[in-house]
Amino acid sequence: MSKHRHDTLRQLFARGAGLILPGAFNALTARVIETTGHQVVFVTGAGLANGYLGAPDLGLMTVTELAAHVGAMSAAVDLPLFVDADTGFGNALNVRRTVQLLEQAGASAIMMEDQTFPKRCGHFDGKSVIPANEMVGKIKAALDARSDHRMMIVARTDARAVEGYEAAIARAHQYHEAGADALFVEAPPTAEELLSIPKDVPGIHLCNMVIGGKTPVLPRAALARAGYAGICYANAALQAAIRAMQQVMSHLAQEGDLEGVEQLLVSFQDRQKVLAGDAYKELEERYR
Repeated sequence: MSKHRHDTLRQLFARGAGLILPGAFNALTARVIETTGHQVVFVTGAGLANGYLGAPDLGLMTVTELAAHVGAMSAAVDLPLFVDADTGFGNALNVRRTVQLLEQAGASAIMMEDQTFPKRCGHFDGKSVIPANEMVGKIKAALDARSDHRMMIVARTDARAVEGYEAAIARAHQYHEAGADALFVEAPPTAEELLSIPKDVPGIHLCNMVIGGKTPVLPRAALARAGYAGICYANAALQAAIRAMQQVMSHLAQEGDLEGVEQLLVSFQDRQKVLAGDAYKELEERYR
Protein backbone atom coordinates (compact mmCIF):
# COMPACT_ATOMS: atom_id res chain seq x y z
CA MET A 1 0.00 0.00 0.00
CA SER A 2 2.77 2.48 0.89
CA LYS A 3 4.37 2.12 -2.55
CA HIS A 4 1.03 2.84 -4.20
CA ARG A 5 0.67 5.94 -2.03
CA HIS A 6 4.13 7.14 -3.06
CA ASP A 7 3.19 6.87 -6.74
CA THR A 8 -0.14 8.61 -6.13
CA LEU A 9 1.50 11.55 -4.38
CA ARG A 10 4.12 12.02 -7.08
CA GLN A 11 1.41 12.02 -9.75
CA LEU A 12 -0.71 14.55 -7.86
CA PHE A 13 2.11 16.79 -6.66
CA ALA A 14 3.11 18.35 -9.98
CA ARG A 15 4.12 21.90 -10.83
CA GLY A 16 1.03 24.09 -11.13
CA ALA A 17 -1.37 21.45 -9.79
CA GLY A 18 -2.44 23.52 -6.79
CA LEU A 19 -3.11 20.34 -4.80
CA ILE A 20 -4.78 21.08 -1.45
CA LEU A 21 -2.98 19.49 1.52
CA PRO A 22 -5.18 19.74 4.64
CA GLY A 23 -3.37 19.33 7.94
CA ALA A 24 -4.21 16.47 10.30
CA PHE A 25 -3.26 16.51 13.98
CA ASN A 26 -4.44 12.97 14.76
CA ALA A 27 -5.87 9.91 13.04
CA LEU A 28 -9.45 11.13 13.46
CA THR A 29 -8.63 14.31 11.57
CA ALA A 30 -7.02 12.22 8.85
CA ARG A 31 -10.27 10.23 8.59
CA VAL A 32 -12.29 13.45 8.26
CA ILE A 33 -9.92 14.69 5.55
CA GLU A 34 -10.29 11.42 3.62
CA THR A 35 -14.07 11.20 3.98
CA THR A 36 -14.56 14.80 2.79
CA GLY A 37 -12.91 14.07 -0.53
CA HIS A 38 -9.30 15.19 -0.21
CA GLN A 39 -6.46 13.29 -1.86
CA VAL A 40 -3.54 13.83 0.54
CA VAL A 41 -3.11 14.25 4.31
CA PHE A 42 -0.54 16.72 5.61
CA VAL A 43 0.73 15.56 9.02
CA THR A 44 1.20 18.91 10.72
CA GLY A 45 3.99 19.39 13.23
CA ALA A 46 2.32 22.42 14.77
CA GLY A 47 -1.00 20.59 14.99
CA LEU A 48 0.57 17.60 16.73
CA ALA A 49 2.30 19.85 19.27
CA ASN A 50 -0.99 21.66 19.88
CA GLY A 51 -3.30 18.64 19.83
CA TYR A 52 -1.11 16.00 21.49
CA LEU A 53 0.91 18.08 23.95
CA GLY A 54 -1.39 21.07 24.35
CA ALA A 55 1.68 23.22 23.70
CA PRO A 56 2.87 25.75 21.09
CA ASP A 57 4.94 24.70 18.08
CA LEU A 58 8.38 25.07 19.70
CA GLY A 59 10.09 21.81 18.79
CA LEU A 60 8.76 19.89 21.80
CA MET A 61 7.60 16.77 19.93
CA THR A 62 10.03 13.85 19.69
CA VAL A 63 10.68 11.80 16.58
CA THR A 64 9.20 8.66 18.14
CA GLU A 65 6.01 10.53 19.10
CA LEU A 66 5.74 11.80 15.53
CA ALA A 67 6.34 8.32 14.09
CA ALA A 68 3.60 6.88 16.32
CA HIS A 69 1.10 9.43 14.98
CA VAL A 70 2.18 8.77 11.39
CA GLY A 71 1.68 5.05 11.96
CA ALA A 72 -1.80 5.60 13.39
CA MET A 73 -2.81 7.82 10.46
CA SER A 74 -1.32 5.41 7.92
CA ALA A 75 -3.46 2.62 9.39
CA ALA A 76 -6.59 4.81 9.47
CA VAL A 77 -6.60 6.14 5.88
CA ASP A 78 -5.58 5.08 2.39
CA LEU A 79 -4.30 8.52 1.39
CA PRO A 80 -0.62 9.49 1.01
CA LEU A 81 0.85 11.13 4.12
CA PHE A 82 2.94 14.27 3.64
CA VAL A 83 4.81 14.52 6.94
CA ASP A 84 6.25 17.63 8.59
CA ALA A 85 9.43 16.42 10.30
CA ASP A 86 10.55 19.81 11.66
CA THR A 87 14.36 20.00 11.54
CA GLY A 88 14.79 16.25 11.19
CA PHE A 89 15.33 16.17 14.97
CA GLY A 90 19.03 16.98 14.96
CA ASN A 91 22.04 16.74 12.66
CA ALA A 92 22.52 14.66 9.51
CA LEU A 93 22.88 11.43 11.47
CA ASN A 94 19.65 12.14 13.35
CA VAL A 95 18.00 12.86 9.99
CA ARG A 96 18.89 9.39 8.76
CA ARG A 97 17.04 7.79 11.67
CA THR A 98 14.13 10.20 11.32
CA VAL A 99 13.64 9.29 7.67
CA GLN A 100 13.91 5.58 8.39
CA LEU A 101 11.37 5.74 11.22
CA LEU A 102 8.86 7.87 9.31
CA GLU A 103 9.16 5.87 6.12
CA GLN A 104 8.53 2.66 8.06
CA ALA A 105 5.53 4.34 9.73
CA GLY A 106 3.95 5.14 6.37
CA ALA A 107 5.16 8.56 5.16
CA SER A 108 5.06 9.22 1.41
CA ALA A 109 6.82 12.58 1.77
CA ILE A 110 9.02 13.92 4.56
CA MET A 111 9.62 17.66 4.89
CA MET A 112 12.56 19.12 6.82
CA GLU A 113 13.47 22.72 7.51
CA ASP A 114 16.72 24.62 7.98
CA GLN A 115 15.92 26.15 11.35
CA THR A 116 18.19 25.58 14.31
CA PHE A 117 17.09 22.91 16.77
CA PRO A 118 14.74 23.24 18.57
CA LYS A 119 12.65 24.98 15.93
CA ARG A 120 9.84 27.51 16.18
CA CYS A 121 6.61 27.79 14.22
CA GLY A 122 7.34 29.31 10.83
CA HIS A 123 5.02 32.21 11.62
CA PHE A 124 6.58 32.99 15.02
CA ASP A 125 9.19 35.70 15.52
CA GLY A 126 12.66 34.91 16.80
CA LYS A 127 13.62 32.15 14.36
CA SER A 128 17.22 31.28 13.44
CA VAL A 129 18.63 29.09 10.68
CA ILE A 130 21.60 26.76 10.32
CA PRO A 131 24.24 27.36 7.60
CA ALA A 132 23.00 26.43 4.14
CA ASN A 133 25.78 23.87 3.62
CA GLU A 134 24.74 22.09 6.82
CA MET A 135 21.19 21.81 5.49
CA VAL A 136 22.54 20.47 2.20
CA GLY A 137 24.24 17.70 4.18
CA LYS A 138 20.96 16.89 5.94
CA ILE A 139 19.13 16.69 2.61
CA LYS A 140 21.74 14.29 1.27
CA ALA A 141 21.47 12.19 4.44
CA ALA A 142 17.70 12.03 4.00
CA LEU A 143 18.00 10.97 0.37
CA ASP A 144 20.49 8.25 1.29
CA ALA A 145 18.36 7.01 4.20
CA ARG A 146 15.12 6.36 2.33
CA SER A 147 14.64 2.81 1.14
CA ASP A 148 12.21 3.73 -1.67
CA HIS A 149 13.28 6.52 -4.01
CA ARG A 150 9.62 7.28 -4.73
CA MET A 151 9.15 8.64 -1.22
CA MET A 152 9.67 12.40 -1.48
CA ILE A 153 12.18 14.44 0.49
CA VAL A 154 11.01 18.05 0.76
CA ALA A 155 13.33 20.88 1.81
CA ARG A 156 11.93 23.91 3.60
CA THR A 157 13.78 27.13 4.29
CA ASP A 158 12.85 29.63 6.99
CA ALA A 159 15.55 32.07 5.91
CA ARG A 160 13.12 34.69 4.56
CA ALA A 161 12.39 35.99 8.07
CA VAL A 162 16.05 35.84 9.12
CA GLU A 163 18.19 36.74 6.10
CA GLY A 164 15.73 38.19 3.57
CA TYR A 165 14.11 37.10 0.34
CA GLU A 166 17.20 36.84 -1.85
CA ALA A 167 18.99 34.69 0.71
CA ALA A 168 15.97 32.40 1.00
CA ILE A 169 15.86 32.03 -2.78
CA ALA A 170 19.59 31.26 -2.87
CA ARG A 171 19.08 28.55 -0.26
CA ALA A 172 16.17 27.08 -2.20
CA HIS A 173 18.44 26.86 -5.26
CA GLN A 174 21.05 25.01 -3.21
CA TYR A 175 18.51 22.60 -1.78
CA HIS A 176 17.13 21.88 -5.25
CA GLU A 177 20.65 21.20 -6.53
CA ALA A 178 21.26 18.90 -3.54
CA GLY A 179 18.46 16.67 -4.81
CA ALA A 180 15.38 17.67 -2.80
CA ASP A 181 12.24 16.43 -4.54
CA ALA A 182 10.29 19.58 -3.65
CA LEU A 183 10.84 22.96 -1.98
CA PHE A 184 9.05 25.18 0.51
CA VAL A 185 10.04 28.79 1.19
CA GLU A 186 8.21 29.52 4.44
CA ALA A 187 6.38 32.71 5.39
CA PRO A 188 6.88 35.20 2.53
CA PRO A 189 5.19 38.34 3.87
CA THR A 190 3.79 39.75 0.59
CA ALA A 191 1.70 38.41 -2.26
CA GLU A 192 4.39 39.54 -4.70
CA GLU A 193 7.03 37.37 -3.04
CA LEU A 194 4.66 34.44 -2.64
CA LEU A 195 3.79 34.43 -6.34
CA SER A 196 7.42 34.94 -7.41
CA ILE A 197 8.98 31.96 -5.61
CA PRO A 198 8.06 29.22 -8.16
CA LYS A 199 9.36 31.45 -10.94
CA ASP A 200 12.60 32.32 -9.16
CA VAL A 201 13.59 28.75 -8.27
CA PRO A 202 13.30 25.63 -10.47
CA GLY A 203 11.58 22.56 -9.14
CA ILE A 204 8.31 21.69 -7.43
CA HIS A 205 7.00 24.04 -4.74
CA LEU A 206 4.72 23.98 -1.71
CA CYS A 207 3.18 26.98 0.04
CA ASN A 208 1.31 27.29 3.34
CA MET A 209 -1.88 29.26 3.91
CA VAL A 210 -2.17 30.13 7.61
CA ILE A 211 -5.18 32.15 8.73
CA GLY A 212 -3.70 34.91 10.90
CA GLY A 213 -0.12 34.10 9.84
CA LYS A 214 2.52 36.23 8.14
CA THR A 215 1.74 35.18 4.55
CA PRO A 216 -1.22 36.62 2.60
CA VAL A 217 -3.92 34.03 1.94
CA LEU A 218 -4.48 33.84 -1.82
CA PRO A 219 -6.98 31.81 -3.88
CA ARG A 220 -6.04 28.35 -5.08
CA ALA A 221 -6.32 29.37 -8.74
CA ALA A 222 -3.79 32.20 -8.35
CA LEU A 223 -1.32 29.96 -6.53
CA ALA A 224 -1.68 27.20 -9.13
CA ARG A 225 -1.11 29.71 -11.95
CA ALA A 226 2.04 30.86 -10.16
CA GLY A 227 3.30 27.29 -10.36
CA TYR A 228 2.65 25.83 -6.91
CA ALA A 229 2.28 22.06 -6.84
CA GLY A 230 0.75 22.03 -3.37
CA ILE A 231 -1.12 24.42 -1.10
CA CYS A 232 -0.99 23.44 2.55
CA TYR A 233 -3.73 24.37 5.02
CA ALA A 234 -1.81 22.94 7.96
CA ASN A 235 -3.94 24.45 10.72
CA ALA A 236 -7.43 24.79 9.21
CA ALA A 237 -8.90 21.64 10.79
CA LEU A 238 -7.26 22.38 14.12
CA GLN A 239 -8.48 25.99 14.20
CA ALA A 240 -12.00 24.88 13.24
CA ALA A 241 -11.99 22.21 15.96
CA ILE A 242 -10.83 24.63 18.65
CA ARG A 243 -13.51 27.16 17.70
CA ALA A 244 -16.31 24.56 17.73
CA MET A 245 -15.10 23.04 21.02
CA GLN A 246 -14.93 26.47 22.65
CA GLN A 247 -18.48 27.30 21.60
CA VAL A 248 -19.99 23.98 22.69
CA MET A 249 -18.05 23.68 25.95
CA SER A 250 -18.77 27.30 26.90
CA HIS A 251 -22.48 26.75 26.28
CA LEU A 252 -22.44 23.53 28.32
CA ALA A 253 -20.68 25.26 31.22
CA GLN A 254 -23.09 28.18 31.23
CA GLU A 255 -26.40 26.43 30.45
CA GLY A 256 -25.83 22.89 31.71
CA ASP A 257 -27.10 21.30 28.50
CA LEU A 258 -26.56 21.35 24.72
CA GLU A 259 -29.89 22.83 23.72
CA GLY A 260 -29.28 25.45 21.06
CA VAL A 261 -25.86 24.21 19.94
CA GLU A 262 -26.81 20.79 18.56
CA GLN A 263 -26.09 22.07 15.04
CA LEU A 264 -22.41 22.28 16.00
CA LEU A 265 -22.30 18.57 16.80
CA VAL A 266 -21.97 15.76 14.28
CA SER A 267 -24.70 13.17 14.70
CA PHE A 268 -23.92 9.81 16.31
CA GLN A 269 -24.58 8.08 13.00
CA ASP A 270 -22.35 10.43 10.98
CA ARG A 271 -19.62 10.06 13.58
CA GLN A 272 -19.68 6.30 13.05
CA LYS A 273 -19.49 6.79 9.28
CA VAL A 274 -16.33 8.86 9.65
CA LEU A 275 -14.88 6.07 11.77
CA ALA A 276 -15.82 3.32 9.26
CA GLY A 277 -18.13 1.75 11.82
CA ASP A 278 -19.82 -0.57 9.29
CA ALA A 279 -16.45 -2.02 8.26
CA TYR A 280 -15.71 -2.89 11.88
CA LYS A 281 -19.14 -4.50 12.22
CA GLU A 282 -18.39 -6.67 9.20
CA LEU A 283 -15.10 -7.72 10.75
CA GLU A 284 -16.87 -8.61 13.99
CA GLU A 285 -19.31 -10.79 12.09
CA ARG A 286 -16.51 -12.47 10.12
CA TYR A 287 -14.64 -13.48 13.26
CA ARG A 288 -17.65 -14.23 15.44
